[in-house]
Amino acid sequence: MNIILAIFLQGLLLTNIACAGRTVEGMVKAVYDGDTVVLLTREDSKLKVRLYGIDAPETKKPNKQGQPYGDIAKRTLMYKIMGRRVTAEIMDIDQYKRAVAVIRYEGKDINREMVSEGMAWAYRQYLHGAYASEYIGAESLACSRRAGLWQESNPKPPWEFRNGPKGMKKHSKHWWW
Repeated sequence: MNIILAIFLQGLLLTNIACAGRTVEGMVKAVYDGDTVVLLTREDSKLKVRLYGIDAPETKKPNKQGQPYGDIAKRTLMYKIMGRRVTAEIMDIDQYKRAVAVIRYEGKDINREMVSEGMAWAYRQYLHGAYASEYIGAESLACSRRAGLWQESNPKPPWEFRNGPKGMKKHSKHWWW
């Protein structure tokens, strides 16, 4: 049985086939930022997971500046689920071969919690169905309460931040100069 699940997970990561509705259990072994984690499954397979429907502020990278609240969002997600057994309801596989999933811990939707606490935006471009109204509603409430990143006067969404200023080369090492 372990071999079958390991083969499934490997196939899941190596293909772009959507596996909506599949649920994987695992222990959170790493938190890369406010919307990406690594799960260690029961079969000791590592599964990189992008949280579905949200986009957290970018964290500082060795050659790239981060956004306000990027590190706070990462620490918040770590506090919530690091070292804990969670379930990941896989919605899709992204272009980087990561599982895109709704993470649940003790029945709580961690993705929605990150948005409602002002640690991430509802990622409207990729939201569908009931999750769209839930996450957008959570974002509106966080904004009205000025929670987290909404304390900033005009927070820049990560999808705009990643593209840099208009007219600059996207791949330039120092696009802000």
